[in-house]
Amino acid sequence: MAEVKIKLFANLREAAGTPELQLSGEKVLDILLSLTEKFPGLKDLIFEEAEDESENPALCGYINVLINGNNVRHLEGLDTLLSEADEIAVLPPVSGG
Repeated sequence: MAEVKIKLFANLREAAGTPELQLSGEKVLDILLSLTEKFPGLKDLIFEEAEDESENPALCGYINVLINGNNVRHLEGLDTLLSEADEIAVLPPVSGG
């Protein structure tokens, strides 16, 4: 299991009450599940509602999860394996001008 730094941005940071924290997990999914267990208010912001509770949750289409700057959608998705000292950024959609 890898110990990784998670950085939260915008409304995710506000919902968790912290900009970053350390969690351990083997895959991105493990980290996100630990994160939503620790901060239940993040669950509906990060995951889509599952039709079947036995299935792994799916990432909301508008949430971006980056590992060391690389979007997990271009890697192995939520099954991407983590290494010690990886940094995960969880970004909601942001607009502005």
